[in-house]
Amino acid sequence: MTTHQGFAAATSDVATMVGRSVRLSRRNADTLIVSIVLPLLMMTLFVFVFGGAIDTGTEYINYVVPGILLLTTGYGAANTAMAVADDMTTGMIDRLRSLPIRSFAVVAGHVAASVARNAASTAIVVLASLAMGFRPNADLTDWLAAIGLLLLYVIALSWLAAALGVIAKSVESASALSFFMLFLPYLSSAFVRTETMPGFLQPISRHQPITPVIEAVRSFLTGTPLGSNGWLALAWCSGLLVLSSTLASVLYRRRTSR
Repeated sequence: MTTHQGFAAATSDVATMVGRSVRLSRRNADTLIVSIVLPLLMMTLFVFVFGGAIDTGTEYINYVVPGILLLTTGYGAANTAMAVADDMTTGMIDRLRSLPIRSFAVVAGHVAASVARNAASTAIVVLASLAMGFRPNADLTDWLAAIGLLLLYVIALSWLAAALGVIAKSVESASALSFFMLFLPYLSSAFVRTETMPGFLQPISRHQPITPVIEAVRSFLTGTPLGSNGWLALAWCSGLLVLSSTLASVLYRRRTSR
């Protein structure tokens, strides 16, 4: 089957697959709701139950919200891995290959829909945090910097989730493979300062990729010192985006060419 040619046709193919992924998300509203409710419950738990016992040198809710935002994107990306795995294992890819459409538009559509879902869920979490007492002192430039960095992080994480979905043998294994994306924020400065962790954990938590992203977002929103975290966060997210998108493309071509 001959595919459409040209950039406009490729864009149309991706747009069609984005629409399909969004409709699938609406049909699986329970999964979408859980990916929003869980971070809200975590924020409520840490702010109102644990927050009083954790000394961060500032109002705890102002400290924890940036970490909750990255946790929210992790839950959303995990759903993308399972959606891609479902297409790869249920014959959907074979059916699409019989149509004049770029087969890779399927993965690109899942990634674009993931970014849209994560943007919506992150906005909901920000509004809820403001209602709970989060008081950022960011100006317009700081907000734009924080939103831009979070967007880059979401895109990179969505491509990584897509790559995991491609190699997974089932939806269940895709869920298991994406577990580390949900676990990494707990080994970062998301909930407590890295200095309070055991000595052997401090270098791991301080130098893993999520910590500079959280610290940079925290700096933009609440005015804590930025230091080198801005450049480190940009480097980590850009490197992850290049690596994960390339990996997803190669793995997808290899698996669908069999």
